[in-house]
Amino acid sequence: MTEPTCADTISRFTFDDCAVRGEHVLLDTSYQDLLAVHHYPPVVAELLGELCAAACLLAETIKFDGILTLQIRSEGEIPLIMAEATNTQSFRAIARQAQEATSRDFSQLFTNGQLVLTIQPRNGEPYRGIVMLDGNSLASSLEAYFKQSEQLETRLWLHSDGQRASGFLLQQLPGDENSSQWQHLCHMAATLTQEELLTLPRETLLYRLYHEESLRLHPQKPVQFQCTCSRERLENALVSLGEDELRDILKERSVIDVNCEFCNRFYSFSEPDVDLLLGNSAADPRH
Repeated sequence: MTEPTCADTISRFTFDDCAVRGEHVLLDTSYQDLLAVHHYPPVVAELLGELCAAACLLAETIKFDGILTLQIRSEGEIPLIMAEATNTQSFRAIARQAQEATSRDFSQLFTNGQLVLTIQPRNGEPYRGIVMLDGNSLASSLEAYFKQSEQLETRLWLHSDGQRASGFLLQQLPGDENSSQWQHLCHMAATLTQEELLTLPRETLLYRLYHEESLRLHPQKPVQFQCTCSRERLENALVSLGEDELRDILKERSVIDVNCEFCNRFYSFSEPDVDLLLGNSAADPRH
């Protein structure tokens, strides 16, 4: 009997005997859809995969309705890299000014790097946490963030090979005092190889790690690459520039072209389009 694939899915698992939860994500076609938009150097493509896997895991772990963003700014070979994931299991990501990145040294890629985690609820105030990069990997930096900012013991394993990206998360919930069991679960997860994390279906992977544990599997959810840009959002951005600036731009060119740097989609606004936007803006008391 063929085992169901877990590519482009995320799923939760819990343990009956201790307050520890886990998440597993495997990105395949969705990751390739992301990379098809831009031509990144191999090391950048792989780190984007890890960042997307991490963002998906955290968006599923933190219960909210909105967008979670992971961003790293640095003085290294990759000045900016970021990934966004939603509570509806979609993600997008980008790296800027990183076409010359070649190093495999994490500290050289992200010299003096700063990790920023932002949660933007659909309704409510955003939350932002900032820490300096700690350790020699994205996973260890995120673990340090949770220890410093959330006081939650969290372990992450992230891998990407430019074709697939995968992540595995364990988190000790508040009130769990079984430290020996927590250490045991983490020790077993640490035996995972990159090949196993990138190729094994969820059931096989978890059986290999925890076949002696009482484990509860939650339903898998599909994950997809999906940009959140829209013509309406760009219209609002153009209106915010003000009429004078828009008129000045139209004096230089007949059409205002806007390119979404996440998905490379182009939006064009002619002078009649801008007239309509400005007219609607003047009539709308919210502007």
